[in-house]
Amino acid sequence: MAVKLDIREVSKRYGEEGDRAVHALDAVSLEIEEGEFVSLLGPSGCGKSTLLYIIAGFEPASSGEVRVNGRVVTGPGADRGMVFQDYALFPWKTVLQNITFGLEIRGLAATQCRAIAEEHIAFVGLTGFEDKYPHQLSGGMRQRCALARCVANNPEVLLMDEPLAAIDALTRQSLQEEILRVASAREGRERRTVVYVTHSIEEAVFMSDRIVLMSPRPGRVLKVVDVPFGQPRDDATRLLPRYQVLCGEIWQALKDHLATSLKKERQP
Repeated sequence: MAVKLDIREVSKRYGEEGDRAVHALDAVSLEIEEGEFVSLLGPSGCGKSTLLYIIAGFEPASSGEVRVNGRVVTGPGADRGMVFQDYALFPWKTVLQNITFGLEIRGLAATQCRAIAEEHIAFVGLTGFEDKYPHQLSGGMRQRCALARCVANNPEVLLMDEPLAAIDALTRQSLQEEILRVASAREGRERRTVVYVTHSIEEAVFMSDRIVLMSPRPGRVLKVVDVPFGQPRDDATRLLPRYQVLCGEIWQALKDHLATSLKKERQP
């Protein structure tokens, strides 16, 4: 498989060097292949979202670089689409208007915008809610709308920053399968490349092809874990003995590293 996303020695510092400087990321390197679903997993403050924002082009790296299809990322681009934890929908626009917004910015004709939007509304199960506003939707429906808006623009890479963190447990499991379905190959389209930020070990194991374990700040790559389950996945996947064992192994790896880090911090 071709390398879709190449992260090379990316570091990020906020503020001037010294006691008040925050070192968020330290020399993170990672190659992500085309069509791969990769989760970034680690404790709060380890730089997962910072790395995602650098990939998106929303903020620059202090050093190092990110390449998509061999091209250096210098800012946001149509080849990458972002789904946020807080939905980031326009509250004054309907479901249909939210989804057509990006298409209109690209200069597509109104009839084409509507057709593409309606296709994606149906795909995420929101048919009948085209004229509803975000405040009239449940949290899960808002995130479906945000997902449809992102995918409608046909980005090559989907970037997701804890998109299910604010969703109840039952809806969350359903949306995990929904995201995998959206990312899968369909109707002649290649499987999408996804970089997914989460705090949930179980979620990362269920959804990912690989999981990148990150250290507490400054964020570094501790370990890359291959997930041995094929796609598609469903509730039966969660019941596999190896699934439960892998969740436990990842938890232990993160716990052991955190304990070691805390021990070093306490040493004089």
